[in-house]
Amino acid sequence: MAYRLPPLTTLRLFEASGRHLSFKRAAEELNLTPSAVSHGIQTLEDWLGVPLFVRGNRTLALTEAGSAYLQPVGAALEALARATDAVPGRRPAGRLHVSSAPSFALCWLIPRLPAFQERYPDISVSLDTAHRVLAFPRDGVDLGIRLGRAPWPDLVSVKLLDEVLVPVCAPALAARIHSVADLARVPLLHVASVSEDWEAWLAAAGHAGALDVSRGLRFDALRYAADAAAQGLGVTIGRRPTLDAMIASGALVPVLDPVPAQTAWWLVEAPESAGRADIAAFRTWLLAEMAKAAE
Repeated sequence: MAYRLPPLTTLRLFEASGRHLSFKRAAEELNLTPSAVSHGIQTLEDWLGVPLFVRGNRTLALTEAGSAYLQPVGAALEALARATDAVPGRRPAGRLHVSSAPSFALCWLIPRLPAFQERYPDISVSLDTAHRVLAFPRDGVDLGIRLGRAPWPDLVSVKLLDEVLVPVCAPALAARIHSVADLARVPLLHVASVSEDWEAWLAAAGHAGALDVSRGLRFDALRYAADAAAQGLGVTIGRRPTLDAMIASGALVPVLDPVPAQTAWWLVEAPESAGRADIAAFRTWLLAEMAKAAE
């Protein structure tokens, strides 16, 4: 049977543009220029003989035809990606795409990646630290490292490490903090991207409601809050062992009581990718590094 199909590359452009309703964001995801995406969409529309998008001055909307076409195209591309990953004996393409929360990447993973590259010189790692929900295999990511409270449904999830929450700050400021009451007299630094911050630590440490946690500076990643704390700007909730290197160097000093977090770091992957040699190598190496750090 001869399949009558449009150029497959244009379908990728259409699916990403329809999902984001933005040629610019689709271009960023696919490592292309917005102009290339726009021209590709035009090629697909010409092939189909029907417009897929309504293009405004600063807006993009799906037409009725585009809305009807988007879901089956996305499902077909996902099926192709899953079938490709599941081919028995498939050789890796040589590049492993890993998505990691930025703080974990900066504080823990990147300092150890040279050891992985030395051990596996034929596996090139591409690291993505964007804040987003992963969709395997649509996003082109092989492995994800995420902070969460439970395994992810429909994915293979391996717990990497549990976390401990503890207030941390620069040494000079730490000398002034001996109780929760002392925290009321210093700036609090917050991390907006985590589910457990000052409220969680206060509740677990038995001091719920003892501080006005609405005040202070806010950051979108743990590392930025940690760097601000190391500069003496205030006290933040440190997450161990992610910040152990900064604590070991003396840049940050833990103050008051540590408490176990509800969240943990997980390695997640699509079930059909689990047998790939490069993924297995990275998984085995990462778990071994975790074991060494725990010792």
